[in-house]
Amino acid sequence: MRPPEVAVAVAAAVAVAALLVLGAAAASVPLLPAALSLQRAVPHKGVALQELRRRDWERHRSSRRGLLGGAAGVVDFPVEGSANPFMVGLYFTRVKLGNPAKEFFVQIDTGSDILWVTCSSCAGCPTSSGLNIQLESFSPDSSSTSSRIACSDDRCTAALQTGEAVCETSDSSSSPCGYTFTYGDGSGTSGYYVSDTMYFDTVMGNEQMANSSASIVFGCSNSQSGDLTKADRAVDGIFGFGQHQLSVVSQLNSLGVSPRVFSHCLKGSDNGGGILVLGEIVEPGLVYTPLVPSQPHYNLNLESIAVNGQKLSIDSSLFTTSNTQGTIVDSGTTLAYLADGAYDPFVTAIAGAVSPSVRSLVSKGNQCFITSSSVDSSFPTVTLYFMGGVAMTVKPENYLLQQGSIDNNVLWCIGWQRNQGQEITILGDIVLKDKIFVYDLANMRMGWADYDCSMSVNVTTSSGKNQYVNTGQFDVNSSTRRASYKSLIPAGIAAMLVHMLAFGGGFSRR
Repeated sequence: MRPPEVAVAVAAAVAVAALLVLGAAAASVPLLPAALSLQRAVPHKGVALQELRRRDWERHRSSRRGLLGGAAGVVDFPVEGSANPFMVGLYFTRVKLGNPAKEFFVQIDTGSDILWVTCSSCAGCPTSSGLNIQLESFSPDSSSTSSRIACSDDRCTAALQTGEAVCETSDSSSSPCGYTFTYGDGSGTSGYYVSDTMYFDTVMGNEQMANSSASIVFGCSNSQSGDLTKADRAVDGIFGFGQHQLSVVSQLNSLGVSPRVFSHCLKGSDNGGGILVLGEIVEPGLVYTPLVPSQPHYNLNLESIAVNGQKLSIDSSLFTTSNTQGTIVDSGTTLAYLADGAYDPFVTAIAGAVSPSVRSLVSKGNQCFITSSSVDSSFPTVTLYFMGGVAMTVKPENYLLQQGSIDNNVLWCIGWQRNQGQEITILGDIVLKDKIFVYDLANMRMGWADYDCSMSVNVTTSSGKNQYVNTGQFDVNSSTRRASYKSLIPAGIAAMLVHMLAFGGGFSRR
């Protein structure tokens, strides 16, 4: 999801965004990765060893550099949510902002740049969430470390050049630096920028914990519209993971807190989770392709698509990056959207390659299938080929959605949607899940590999030192504002959605 250049036509379900980032230590500290581990549990009895270590580091915070030889560590954030549009349809995390620190749930979104949270006196902002989390609002006047960014501020001047800030020409230089964003689904937010402290727990060597913080600029939303006002999947804001100067990734890198590379591995199960690090995940199977330079999104040079090894008859010029074409990797989009001219050849090839035991069902443009067999044995493998001959294998679970079941038969529908009237391809969470993705901004390349994202990953630092990050090794889930979404869509509603899709309805965005 990204404002405002790409207006994505939405023909199917739940595609919204979101986002995240992290940091650690001071500008003079050598760069090390930041990690986000998902879905962690608080110990039921006693006090965990990690908690005792955290308390020790809390006492020694002022002398942290001397104790650790000047080395920062991995920054860990608990992340929740999943790619399943019938459960959550987004990944989100918590950020702590202000003084005293206040915790906010924010969507993880590599398709936009700015971190923003709902502020007090916000027009149109939801006050409750179907995710069973308590929504909060940020009040700059209640934080002793908060300051509003003025139009005369250099950071506002830079944001004006990229279209991420607005200042009325009649305003004085001391007027607040504002913003207005419109996302691809038509939703929008506006507000003003503030500077305040972000806090995070850093995991040092041998799982030792320390508290860290950095002063960052983020948005204070005082108005929201469209799907952002809906309560079913409401959170406190959006965490942009893009490349522009005001993204948290760029801010922490400019402060010397983190390297200019981040990685994620999103679990594809309904419970979701995974790992997100500011740093580079190292895995022998990783392959890399160049990022298209000078683009506001994470654009890749897609060259062709194959189904069961047979390349589709699609003109490769359809994928050339321009203002109206290209292939974007976006964790803030739940499904995938194929360029209009590529959609029909893709669906036709899938339908023609399924097992003979699979029954096809088409209704109002939605290609669905009924089968009693496993998807791996019944459906073909899709391969995306990128510049340099680099391939991305897409398993059936990465292009199909399970819509329901009748007796021993399961209804599956293609989760890749037609980007009606546009030649832009968007690879969302349905494609990204169960894979490592590395965004190497320093070398302008992106890498990936199939991976079980419930397992540990090996992360390398800027100094070349490796450290393992595990989705369950740290007990950091201390908040009582837990999300509970396993029963987000009751069975009756889910059945209705299945009926709408297969027999004449279809999805609406979010």
